Amino acid sequence: MAAPINSIKKQLLTEEEYTAQKLDSLKKLVSENDSAVAQILSLIGELDSIGALEAANKMLEAKEEVANIALGQITSKPVLNLINNMMGAAGALTQLDPEVTTKLVTGLMSGVDEANKAVAESDKISKLKLLKMMNDPDVNRAMNFGVHFLKGLGSNLK
Repeated sequence: MAAPINSIKKQLLTEEEYTAQKLDSLKKLVSENDSAVAQILSLIGELDSIGALEAANKMLEAKEEVANIALGQITSKPVLNLINNMMGAAGALTQLDPEVTTKLVTGLMSGVDEANKAVAESDKISKLKLLKMMNDPDVNRAMNFGVHFLKGLGSNLK
């Protein structure tokens, strides 16, 4: 019968062995991905030739100054206004019914197409023609929408 194991010896690598093992691993990785390594080196060469690497290094060296400038720009009044307006618009958009919004945008696009056709024809609209157009159900629907839209807008502008 075999002798029982009383202790386990951990094999410690010397620094040279550890370095050699890492180099072998790196060699294997480079040989398996040679085309990717070539592309990366080509990309780095192009970045260096246009001065992008030097610019990136300078930015990293001056990271505190760059951060202060960026924070100064972000906290400026126009940028804060932009952020607040975007948040307000996003909040308003979340309250809209998507079906109504889709119908409104589709109608808007159709209206722009009709307006472009009318401009291309350069037809003059007389008062009588305008009164007749008010009897058109589509025109009447749009006018009704517009008048009520203006009423709702005006009531909220108080």
